[in-house]
Amino acid sequence: MEKTQVLVGLASCGIAAGAGKVYDKILDIRQAEKLDFSVKRTGCIGMCYREPLIEVIDATGSYLYGDVDENKALEIVEKHVKSGEPVKEYIVFTDLFKTEDNEFIEGQVKIALRNCGVIDPEDINEYETRGGYKAISGLVEGKVTPEAVIQNVIDSGIRGRGGGGFPTGTKWKFAYNSKSDVKYIICNADEGDPGAFMDRSVLEGDPHSVLEGMTIAAYAIGASDGVIYCRAEYPLAIKRLNIAIEQSKKKGYLGKNIFGKEGFNFDIYVKEGAGAFVCGEETALMASVEGKRGMPRKRPPFPAVSGLWKQPTNINNVETFANIPSIILNGPQSFNCYGTEKSKGTKVFALTGKIKRGGLVEVPMGITIREVIFKLGGGIQNNKKFKAVQMGGPSGGCIPEFLADTIIDYDSVNATGAIMGSGGMVVMDETTCMVDMARFFLDFTQKESCGKCTFCRIGTKRMLEILTRICEGEGKEGDIEMLEELAVHIKNTSLCGLGQTAPNPVITSLKYFRNEFEAHINNKKCPAGTCKKLLTYTVIADKCTGCTVCAKNCSVNAISGERKQPHFINQDACIKCGVCYNKCKFEAISLT
Repeated sequence: MEKTQVLVGLASCGIAAGAGKVYDKILDIRQAEKLDFSVKRTGCIGMCYREPLIEVIDATGSYLYGDVDENKALEIVEKHVKSGEPVKEYIVFTDLFKTEDNEFIEGQVKIALRNCGVIDPEDINEYETRGGYKAISGLVEGKVTPEAVIQNVIDSGIRGRGGGGFPTGTKWKFAYNSKSDVKYIICNADEGDPGAFMDRSVLEGDPHSVLEGMTIAAYAIGASDGVIYCRAEYPLAIKRLNIAIEQSKKKGYLGKNIFGKEGFNFDIYVKEGAGAFVCGEETALMASVEGKRGMPRKRPPFPAVSGLWKQPTNINNVETFANIPSIILNGPQSFNCYGTEKSKGTKVFALTGKIKRGGLVEVPMGITIREVIFKLGGGIQNNKKFKAVQMGGPSGGCIPEFLADTIIDYDSVNATGAIMGSGGMVVMDETTCMVDMARFFLDFTQKESCGKCTFCRIGTKRMLEILTRICEGEGKEGDIEMLEELAVHIKNTSLCGLGQTAPNPVITSLKYFRNEFEAHINNKKCPAGTCKKLLTYTVIADKCTGCTVCAKNCSVNAISGERKQPHFINQDACIKCGVCYNKCKFEAISLT
């Protein structure tokens, strides 16, 4: 019988939640008691709302434990690992019985994330036992032509998972057809939106899949050099990438004459970016790699013709490359059997916001937004009403509740005014102010503008000023029309995707929640009760017992009244901090 295995999720999310201490505790117990079971680190398991996570695999099956601390780890080792008695109250998923979290796992189809949470990302042998590097070795040793490789990618139907959704195989074909002795492969791992959580998780949990995907692309287009552009804020991802690169070189999977094929030379290095959001745009990214300021340039020429150092260059993101080895090894049909007519395969999303089960999920294209939020995500926190979901990162758009049955594919999501992006999905409930939400995202894109285009640089600032005024109760007639006019100019005159999509949160919020903007401007009220300067706190005399708790906790002495008598709030003195509302035990403070 094989040894019992204990896997500890040690991606950034797990480490932040305390998984490192759990890992050390399990190692200490094993050593102190001289127990015979294996312990290994793994990457992101995806169930981030349950971190720290450990999985115990024994002769009876697999058991995933959540919310594990050092004490629970000790109990799990004592009862499960040593005595074979699973601790049911801590189990969040197993094939052997149902738990409340089963739907989070069962609703997924994992291709890009197939190895995350399963293998030790710092051990190339574990990647190989899962079929790693068989795809590229099969191409080289089988003498499969580059044209055939590209056709396989075309037949799979995979489109770029980084935002634009351009057909990956077609993109490779353009680079292949460009005649040059020098070509480059770039992996864009610098997208600075919630979807970047996906990039980081794949790099931390399965870096070899990205390396192999890039090597297959190099074989297909004839490139000899590769760059992974990764923001420096992801130190663990960079560490594990560099470990994987060195391991691949030692195995002969990178370097000269790969798999014995004369002239098939390909090497990869990691370029650490400074975290500029604009460098997620491919021409700005290449400028940064070249040592220049990260600013976009006009296209054409496109990178496939003239990219890095003015040589033909193919750029895809992390998720795209992670899918490629599986497509080549298992055939295009293993990927295109999922999805819709124009959007094949699966898509990874970072679920966050006002949702019960937040984390990383991979779902087949064609599933509805509602299914992702209410089945996998478990619905809205505190059983509040679902209001909207923002998709596509900071420059994505908002999709209201009445469009929640929209299927997830490129065309359907785009039709709502949102974008697929790299996979951010921010869920909002009834307490979310859509004006403030639009202001929040525009504040980010305005700060991240490189400043090259006038309307992006100045137009987003003017839009942000208007939105800020509206949230502070100083909105005026004509503000909505000015926002709409500026949005059109910014979209039409910006060079890159940042500027072209920056107004999206505002445009879609105005489209679906115009009444909230009008309430802020005309009535000086925030329907969601979020914008502090538009809130009014008053005492409900019939409910007030005169306990004086509110008065004692008011920092500006805006509340007065005799003990055991209804109190009064001086609106001129009130700073709308909300302390009285939160402290009152009798629900005697109203908020309007």
